[in-house]
Amino acid sequence: MAGRVDAPIELEERERTALELLLKRLADDEFVLAERYTEWQVRAPTLESDLALANNAQDELGHARLWYDVLEDLGFEEQELIYERDPADFRHATLVELPFEEGDWADAVLRSYLYDVAEKLRLEALEESTYPKIADRVGKIQSEEVYHLEHAQNWVKRLADGDDGHERLQDALDRLFPHALTLFEPVDRGVENDIVKLGLRDATLEELGEEWLSIVVPSLESLELELPVNAQVDDDTFEITEEMLPEERGRDGSHTDAWANLHDELTHTYRDLGRSQTTTIMSRPG
Repeated sequence: MAGRVDAPIELEERERTALELLLKRLADDEFVLAERYTEWQVRAPTLESDLALANNAQDELGHARLWYDVLEDLGFEEQELIYERDPADFRHATLVELPFEEGDWADAVLRSYLYDVAEKLRLEALEESTYPKIADRVGKIQSEEVYHLEHAQNWVKRLADGDDGHERLQDALDRLFPHALTLFEPVDRGVENDIVKLGLRDATLEELGEEWLSIVVPSLESLELELPVNAQVDDDTFEITEEMLPEERGRDGSHTDAWANLHDELTHTYRDLGRSQTTTIMSRPG
């Protein structure tokens, strides 16, 4: 493994790019998913679930801020990373930008399940990151993410137990699963190789994707849900292939039509008020 990297000044340009794009993957996923989660406030089927998803949204925004703050070590400012950034420069997976099917709670909980399993695996791959600020933040995020996954798993099982819920879960799976695979797509293959070589993350995207499939495929099939693609090579091997993926990947800057509308919504207040910098109400995390 590469040696510990205490500050960006120690990195060559290629290595700085690897750190930047890794952090953008992490931050953008959390930020955009949080924005989508807020759409479910006061619409969830129970008060408990309403509060849970609102709490999830707050957590994800907090996690996004933790990662964006590390990006500020590279000279970025908050407004550059969010409000003044070209929407094509965002590197989130398309799974998190898709609008929810109106009133479809199965969409919300299945999306959360697919995402949170992936989040669990990638956080584990960052625990020994050679960039200390990344490793330091992982523990805090993990302690909150465990509740997100538990909530999603419980609701997926609950919905799968009824005919109507099972049918809605299957519809959501058909729609969301290809986009969930974009969580493991590279921003740039050369950069992704550098991320692992530098020790910023200790697993490749291929390894993370295969491990994710080995968890979610048996879990979903145990609920008698059918995957829209065949991701299983044999009894012990899973693989993401090009044919399984949607045309838009997110990581490479290609996005669905939904992203333009969502980006406009989340930045319009900043633009309408003629802001040139963000308002700070609390100090940056250490």
